[in-house]
Amino acid sequence: MVGERMDRLTASIKPVPPFNFELTAGYHTYFQSRYGTDTMEDGVYRRLIDLDDKLVLASVRSIGTLEAPELALELQGPELSPDDVESATDRVSWLLGVDQGLAPFYELGRADQAMAGLVEQFYGLHLPHTASVFEALVLAVLGQQISTSVARIIRTLLIETFGPSAEFDGEIYYAFPRPASIWASSPAELHTMKLTQRKSEYVHGLAGSALDPEMGLERLEELTDGEIVEKLVALRGVGMWTAQWALIRAVGRPDALPLGDLALRRVVSRLFMDGEDVNDAKVEEIAQRWSPYRTYATVYLFSALRIGAG
Repeated sequence: MVGERMDRLTASIKPVPPFNFELTAGYHTYFQSRYGTDTMEDGVYRRLIDLDDKLVLASVRSIGTLEAPELALELQGPELSPDDVESATDRVSWLLGVDQGLAPFYELGRADQAMAGLVEQFYGLHLPHTASVFEALVLAVLGQQISTSVARIIRTLLIETFGPSAEFDGEIYYAFPRPASIWASSPAELHTMKLTQRKSEYVHGLAGSALDPEMGLERLEELTDGEIVEKLVALRGVGMWTAQWALIRAVGRPDALPLGDLALRRVVSRLFMDGEDVNDAKVEEIAQRWSPYRTYATVYLFSALRIGAG
């Protein structure tokens, strides 16, 4: 805006070691950036942070080591106050899962030959998070029962149509749409963005739920895992699989397990059952050995999928 001062401020983040920035930000951008909110380029992770009253571009790079990690954070935005810097730093820390202690999971994982290999291969990978529960639920619904490439097109359309945007250094960046923007639209308009009629209704309904103070969708940390799942599966379009992924990506719970995921079955079959077909009951039985850290096991298994296991 004319006359508005644009600031460029820096801060430092010290993750709990071990922390592998390339793996963690890379996991985030592999699954997330394809729809326009997260990027990783030349060793710099970027995300437009939505602070409600202003949009701040966060650029993060590693200036530490695996065992002594440190991240240099640059924030660009209009008239940034110390509170803005603190809020944006907290958001980035959450997005990159910097506070997670991996040691207890590694202790369990190393006792298991196949998982021990993954611990070694992805050592220092922290679990990245979504910025909100709403974001996690919408992304999960959009990705249900369609190919990754089609999901990417739909996500990009949704974000570039409804997401707040800002320009920095000649580049336009998008934040994830606010619930109010989606709610002000309609299932019919969402349907024009290649969503099925049913998914259009689901996404519109999720926006309404996110705006409902009684639902408390962004206050789930006060509840137990079971209570969170119960609350989420009561929403239209949210099944057990989506609720478990919300536990993992949006609430950061350490012991979630997204049963019903075909890709998870495939990688478990390959790594733990010599290629023999497995059902959800078998996946749950095998995963029990990693409890109460099944979330981390899941993330490491999906990382193995990315490099061709399963």
